[in-house]
Amino acid sequence: MAREASFALLGYCTTIRTSTRATPYILVYGTEVVIPVEVEIPSLRITKEFKLSDVEWISTRYEQLALINGKRMNAICHSQLYQNIMSRAFNKRVKPRQFAPRQLVLKKIFPHQYEAKGKFSPNWQGPYIVHRVLIGGALILAEMYGEIWRKQINSYAVKRYYARLFTFPHLM
Repeated sequence: MAREASFALLGYCTTIRTSTRATPYILVYGTEVVIPVEVEIPSLRITKEFKLSDVEWISTRYEQLALINGKRMNAICHSQLYQNIMSRAFNKRVKPRQFAPRQLVLKKIFPHQYEAKGKFSPNWQGPYIVHRVLIGGALILAEMYGEIWRKQINSYAVKRYYARLFTFPHLM
């Protein structure tokens, strides 16, 4: 099992990441990894390194290490650009929700809550009344009979509830 884990780790460290366009190994050590197959059957890169004298090998290694900061900076810049692209793609689909006091809403039942009973149980509970809208999209809800909740809730966990007015005459 440990042998498979070491091969999995090698594969993970030598795979190019989309976000940085570099492998984790090259960002740490500044050079490409020599995989076990290249030790058994030498590649062009390995044979070239073996023909170098010690002084030449040390100088090329020093040049590679001097370039590692540049590679890391390129990876950081590309990572930031990638994050901006991903956030723009995500934010395209985000629908801003505007709530106002006295609106009726339903609250999502999350799986870790005690109200979640199984796969046939409802996903939403309520209705509740928006008591106050806070900065950043948080809401303070109130029960239909007037009790105000102490905890605030994020607006992504609620949705508008459209009811007929005669259902709740005390809201008129």
